[in-house]
Order: sequence, then structure tokens, then C-alpha cells
Amino acid sequence: MCKTLPAISINGTLYSRENANVSVFDHGFLYGDGVFEGIRIYGGKIFRADRHVTRLFRSAKVLDLPIGWTREEIVEEIRKTAREWAAINGVDVRNNDDPLYVRVVVSRGDGDLGLDPRKCPKPNVVVIVDRIKLYAKEQYENGLALVTTAIRRNLPDTLPPQVKSLNYLSNVLAKLDANRENAAEAIFFNTQGYVAEATADNLFIVSNGEVVTPPISDGALPGITREAVLELAAELSIPRREWHITMPDLFCADECFLTGTAARVVPVTAINARTIGNGRPGPITHRLMEAFVDLTCRDGVCIYDK
Repeated sequence: MCKTLPAISINGTLYSRENANVSVFDHGFLYGDGVFEGIRIYGGKIFRADRHVTRLFRSAKVLDLPIGWTREEIVEEIRKTAREWAAINGVDVRNNDDPLYVRVVVSRGDGDLGLDPRKCPKPNVVVIVDRIKLYAKEQYENGLALVTTAIRRNLPDTLPPQVKSLNYLSNVLAKLDANRENAAEAIFFNTQGYVAEATADNLFIVSNGEVVTPPISDGALPGITREAVLELAAELSIPRREWHITMPDLFCADECFLTGTAARVVPVTAINARTIGNGRPGPITHRLMEAFVDLTCRDGVCIYDK
């Protein structure tokens, strides 16, 4: 992947990376007080833009964080920033097989060193467009090795896992566990001992031909890619179910894969150094990977005016 220059919008104004600055008094920086979304652009089209922006607004609503923009204005700002990325990098993204990644961040805004949100009169809205590569091509072909982490998924009566907040410390700690074991990702369990998700992706297993993923109530983020894969499984007449997944279920699975905006659909072939299935990406995983690629070619809001 060639190195590219990011395009950045802060409160509607475009900046280069060198000139894109947010105040050190922003409560997003000081306290993690804010929300974000990760979105993909495939072939010049923003994939499931409405669903991503709706989730952004839901997360902000939970934090009582007024964004100050409409959903339509957020989508338009993504389109504008993506066009800027294409211009500064000399790339026609409509003919580009390498999808772009969009990060939308809404922070509480500038305040003082105290915690009181009332001291932050105006939120900051940031849109970043660039490329991202979480995993190598070989990992999509051969599968990822994961580990489980002792870090538990945070309880819904503290900070709900369904909120994509700027406080990702639990995820960072779990990722550090994965790094120490030279693994690609770590798997969270909740306090009841059920699988919740991975540090940045939703998790699926395939058992006896059925696709199973943890329910949202077990601590999983309501992932946009997760939702798409469940829909695709239905279209392909693959049995699917949202149900509790235990540690033995992981080890006894025929197949396993992760889904996420940045990761897309990526197979898993080992967990805690134990082989999953036959140690190769399975046939159902392959079918869903191919179906998802096809879906991204026909779904989305074009960044260019027609």
C-alpha cells in the first residue's frame, strides 16, 4: 500500500495533517469525552453511510452530547473530505480497488481542566479520510491467530459497549495482551463468561453449518459489517443465529472469522495457539467474504455529484 496524505476536516474547514490541530483543552483529549465512527468508502461510495451516521448520533445521545450538525451535513462533510483526499493524492477513487477509511470524531469541545461538560460550549467535529491496513493479504488468505484476554468487556451499567466513545482503554489493554502473545487480536469475554467481541471487531463462529455470533446483550458492538454479514447469510440460505458463545464453543468451532469496518471479513484459524477447524479458512467464511465484497460494489452514497 503506497503512502498517502490524509485529508482532514475540522468543523467544516479542510486542513493538511501538519496544520490540523485540536486544543489541549478539548475534553475529548483530556477525558475521552466524545464519540467516533469508522466508515469505508468503496469505489467512490460511502458504504452504509446512513447506518454509520445513525449510530454516531445514537452514541452521542447516550453521552448527552449535542453534535450541532444534521445527519445530512455529516454525510456531506465526509463526501467533501473524501473528494479532497482524492485530489491531493491524485487518485480517482471510483476506479480504485483499495477502499478508503473515514474516521468521524465528535468531541465535547474546548473547556477547562475541570470535568464539567457545561464548560464546553461547542463540540468539535472532525473528519479524517485516508487508507488503513489492519491485516496483510496473507492473513486474509491463511487466517488470523487470536488470543483470549483476562480484560472483561465493560458492563452496560457503566459505559455501554454499544457506545463508540473515545474511551477505548479496555480495548487498548486487551490489544497489549495480544501484542505480548504475537497475536493479531484479543477476544473479550463478559463477566458471565460469554464471548463479547474482539478488540476492534465482532466475532463469528461456524458450527455444523450454522453461523453464530454473540448477541448485543453479551457486550458486542452492533457492528455495521456484522449486520451486513447476518443479512448476507440469510440471502445465501446459511443458517445464522445470535447466541451465547463460550470458550469451549470457540475451540470446537468448524470455522471462525471477524468482521469490522476496517477489517471487513477476515478468517481466524487459531485461538490461544489451538487450531480452529482444519487450520484453514473454511468454505462458509469464504462465501461470506466473497458476498461482502460484492455487496460493497453495489451499496453506498457516491462522493461525487452525478
